Amino acid sequence: MPITPKNLVRHELIGLKVKVVKSTEKTQRGLTGVVIDETYNTLKIETRKGEKTVIKSNCVFIFTLPDKTKVQVDGKVLVGRPENRIKKKFLY
Repeated sequence: MPITPKNLVRHELIGLKVKVVKSTEKTQRGLTGVVIDETYNTLKIETRKGEKTVIKSNCVFIFTLPDKTKVQVDGKVLVGRPENRIKKKFLY
């Protein structure tokens, strides 16, 4: 199934370009890179300055899909094990 704005949160995030547009941590605002790992509470992002780990629930992200579509996602909906996210029900 191709990744779309509606099903992004139910897909693998590793490999997607991401930008942190809002964060409770001032130093993380504007952080851009590629998602290289994901845990229950965090995303690890490869930036030009190295790897950075951000807490999902503290951030709002913009993901760039393979077709260049940009999708804004509140990190709170991403909290959880990646393999369990596909089981969640989301209202669009």
